[in-house]
Amino acid sequence: MNGEHASDVPIPMRTALVFPGQGSQSVGMLRDFYDAFAVARSTFAEASHALGLDIERICFDEHDGRLDHTEFTQPALLTAEIAVTRVLSQQFGVRADYYGGHSLGEYTALTAAGVIPLAHAVRIVRERGALMQEAVPAGEGAMVAVIAEKIGDVDRRHWARPESMSLANHNSPDQVVFSGRASAVREGTALLATQLAGREHRIVALNVSAPFHSSLMRVVHGPFRRVLEAAASEFDAPRASVVTSNFTGGFHVPEVVAVIDALVCQTSATVEWVANMKRLSGVAARIFEVGPAATLRGFFKSMGRSIVSITSLRAAARAFS
Repeated sequence: MNGEHASDVPIPMRTALVFPGQGSQSVGMLRDFYDAFAVARSTFAEASHALGLDIERICFDEHDGRLDHTEFTQPALLTAEIAVTRVLSQQFGVRADYYGGHSLGEYTALTAAGVIPLAHAVRIVRERGALMQEAVPAGEGAMVAVIAEKIGDVDRRHWARPESMSLANHNSPDQVVFSGRASAVREGTALLATQLAGREHRIVALNVSAPFHSSLMRVVHGPFRRVLEAAASEFDAPRASVVTSNFTGGFHVPEVVAVIDALVCQTSATVEWVANMKRLSGVAARIFEVGPAATLRGFFKSMGRSIVSITSLRAAARAFS
């Protein structure tokens, strides 16, 4: 069953696929699918041809060194996740009705849903990664995760933080991420630690190359909009209605301009993942995470929802046998 007819399917039979984003990658990720199935190998070949890059080498060669460079991370991760999605469809008969993705994973979701062709998607996210990395020189930005019971349920106006430190991710009721210039994040972290004194909490510095989803990323809006508009004639926007938007928290408006607006804003706005999880949980009985790590499973669990993570061929065989 394809997404455009999802409303005709009773909820107990509906399936959603969700995709983790940058940070879930690792050298050798999902190679068992690549080795076992021609459709996975052809997916890598398609992406490599579109980019003029050897995506297989970036993903699988431990000596290559490019996988953690944002410009290459983004198309490599999208390619690997789409390769697995195609295997799940062809070999295991998986047909999704709805899709969602966390940050970069939103592009995998739009590709899996048929909104953006793979060749265009990998070029778009490569440009996205390069623009986001160039927006703030390495070392000048920072991101921190704040983990505390029900911190995500607090009115955002009550968080003690500098105005220049942005709420980057609303990941779960118990986890939020802040982003900004390193100095602002240090100041904000100290304020948050004081605010959370007496409560069990953790504040974890994230190993990132730029302050993603912060106000500092607004400088990429113009050039990234032009990247998206250059590919817009190839978008199948009506299919976007079954894909959640990180920016709005709901499903995408199935119009090209609206999809572009949401993706542009997503670069500097909060990833409203809690809202995305609520929407997907409300329409799908089964939710599968497709990616190299079970990044999203814990977030869903904090919402009282169990999902299955497909991080290997063995996991797929267990899930769909």
